[in-house]
Amino acid sequence: MVPRYTRPQMAEIWSPEARYRIWFEIEALAAEAMAELGTIPAEAAKAIREGGTRKTANITAADVERIDEIERVTRHDVIAFLTWLGEGIGEHARYMHQGMTSSDVLDTCLAVQMTRAADLLIADVEAVMAALRTRALEHKYTPTIGRSHGIHAEPTTFGLKLAGHYVEFGRNLERLKAARAEVATCAISGPVGTFASVDPRVEAHVAEHLGLTVEPVSTQVIPRDRHAAFFCALAVVAGAVERLATEVRHLQRSEVREAEEFFHAGQKGSSAMPHKRNPVLSENLTGLARLVRGYAFPALENITLWHERDISHSSVERVIGPDATIALDFALMRLAGMVEKLTIYPERMGENLESLGGVVHSQKVLLALTQAGLSRENSYAAVQKAAMETWLGLGKADSRRFAENLLAVPEVAGHMDAAALSAAMDPQRDFRHVDTVFARVFGTP
Repeated sequence: MVPRYTRPQMAEIWSPEARYRIWFEIEALAAEAMAELGTIPAEAAKAIREGGTRKTANITAADVERIDEIERVTRHDVIAFLTWLGEGIGEHARYMHQGMTSSDVLDTCLAVQMTRAADLLIADVEAVMAALRTRALEHKYTPTIGRSHGIHAEPTTFGLKLAGHYVEFGRNLERLKAARAEVATCAISGPVGTFASVDPRVEAHVAEHLGLTVEPVSTQVIPRDRHAAFFCALAVVAGAVERLATEVRHLQRSEVREAEEFFHAGQKGSSAMPHKRNPVLSENLTGLARLVRGYAFPALENITLWHERDISHSSVERVIGPDATIALDFALMRLAGMVEKLTIYPERMGENLESLGGVVHSQKVLLALTQAGLSRENSYAAVQKAAMETWLGLGKADSRRFAENLLAVPEVAGHMDAAALSAAMDPQRDFRHVDTVFARVFGTP
């Protein structure tokens, strides 16, 4: 992921230095468990812990280059690391990695990295939810038009709009927690996963100290359905990001102007047109969401490996692990900030709500007519006739509002007078259950 979209907290998880520190911790924990079991001398485990700690505690770019230099000869990343690590341990280095395979180290390390990344993403989603909650409560009763197919439908409130996004991110929070639990597994089972050369108690020891659970059957690698579920969860979160970003993009359009991203002092919208105020943040979020969703497909492809193990998944994960989590981390924090500073225009919402002459109240009139004794078919025809006359007359000098056109229809006038029609079209009727919905969502009236 390019630096432009990378936050340091997430980048650190995927850095070579962090990866090598995790590799060492796995090796040290395994050695200590083996020493307790009598597989290797206790002094060897102590030497591995002390020598390795000195080597990895302050690992530098020069150390990373040294490991890369060794790998250029060995053509094997774990062997290169163990060679470099052994340089600081001495003769007891021969007791490292006893009975283990590279996948034991690599897969367990990846589990640690993914759980740490998930922890950041969980906090990010919580930040988005906090921003949505604040703005939803602020605009709980702010009237606005609801749209279906992009066309004015019926009134809603801006708070209800935001509440819907809030509960969606709440579901995504649970998905992330479940995905984190699914990938938090450890495998120290040796070649083809039979434990023939390493005691299962070593795996249990490493898992406990790293905050992981043991993989029931690792086959030498942790099954990739776990990882696929993780990246699919990220993709669904990205979908929620784009849905909210798309809402903002629509609301900021010149013809709508109901809300817009905060425009900073000194900000420029266009190199050519000084008047422009573009939804650049939400457009950026849309693009990042597409990237994150795209990483789900190769993760699904990784599920199928040959027999007990191959490495066709490895190159994929070296890319999608950092990139998907880094991109989503950035997107979520950008989204939280965008919601916090979103500029909202209630007056414009009111203007748009009334811009079609009142036809958005057509269903309430339809229901009132049926309750007054007119059949549903005749009620629908009468209301639609008045609505179309109102629609086609918009902007014309002799245009009439919906209520006037309704009273000009005999079937309507025969069942409702002006007062009854006004009561039926009262906008407050649309909001009488807002409290109920908010109580469901936020637990407050």
